[in-house]
Amino acid sequence: MGFVSDFKAFLMKGEIVNLATAVIVGGAFGKIVTSFTNDVLMPPIGILLGKVDFKNLKLVLQDGVPAVLENGTEKVPAVAEVAINYGAFIQTILDFVIIGFCIFMVLKAYEKTKKPVIEEPAAPAGPTQEELLTQIRDLLKK
Repeated sequence: MGFVSDFKAFLMKGEIVNLATAVIVGGAFGKIVTSFTNDVLMPPIGILLGKVDFKNLKLVLQDGVPAVLENGTEKVPAVAEVAINYGAFIQTILDFVIIGFCIFMVLKAYEKTKKPVIEEPAAPAGPTQEELLTQIRDLLKK
């Protein structure tokens, strides 16, 4: 039973619960940002680029070939198109930048809520050990 109780204690630590919460909220936030990018931000950019869906921008390296059928049997199999989908890639980069910006703004707001640490003024520096020994020697001479 020691293993199970240790595992339960590990799971119930504050850091693990906070991490799990952050992962869940982060996943949901990622979906919101993806929707914002896909549904709000990219359509106007697509219009500016000539009324094209930004996700469909690609560089075709090899055209796809449909299958050749003869008497209902496939004589030549289909060949899929080979393309570099740079539009989808750029859209993913925009998602990342937006998420990064939002996290940056949240952290800046968090930093403003923290109270600044007021440092105590440093105590005036007293005489060094050498100065004290010199004073003691002078007093002994008198």
